Amino acid sequence: MSKFEFPKSIISRPVWGTLEVRSGEHHLMIAEAEGAKATLDIATPELMAHTHIIYIPRNTDFADRLRALNSAQFYEGPSYSASLQRIRRVLSDAHMGLQVYLSGTEGVMGQAMNEATAVGIPHTAIQTEHRGSVARRMQCVHCKGITEDVEVDPYVCAHCGLNLFVRDHYSRRLAAYQGVRVDAEDHGNVPEQKAIYE
Repeated sequence: MSKFEFPKSIISRPVWGTLEVRSGEHHLMIAEAEGAKATLDIATPELMAHTHIIYIPRNTDFADRLRALNSAQFYEGPSYSASLQRIRRVLSDAHMGLQVYLSGTEGVMGQAMNEATAVGIPHTAIQTEHRGSVARRMQCVHCKGITEDVEVDPYVCAHCGLNLFVRDHYSRRLAAYQGVRVDAEDHGNVPEQKAIYE
């Protein structure tokens, strides 16, 4: 799955845009999995001369195509958590006017956005484009455990074992959707699982 049209929802749910080239002397592109396609879509030699690309493959293989762009710097990390120190270092060393481009899944974009805003990058300098999986990063509101790549509703919390309703309520602070016990008032009455956007 490459591009997905998210259904209308509550206000707290993020709205992802489309990457576009912005003027500036410094650019950081964090591309996860199919998010690499969004980077490839806007790449120009002029832009790449001032761009640091951080690519997280997640079972995709765009590394050769991204390297062929001849960006100023290129890093391929095995996972978001493995790339986090690099992301933090690039952001902490950033010059004024850095433009940040995030593409991939909601979970990675949300976490990377938090890192950027934490060091003072204004939200107006951060662009996002969803590409790839629609699985959600979820927090159980009961045990506070976070589970990555939730694709079904309800789902069983990997930390406390409760059956959770996958809500559209999104916490920007946690970069995660919130899961609430689905059978809190009628224990054992759990609806049949289905895909989140089914």
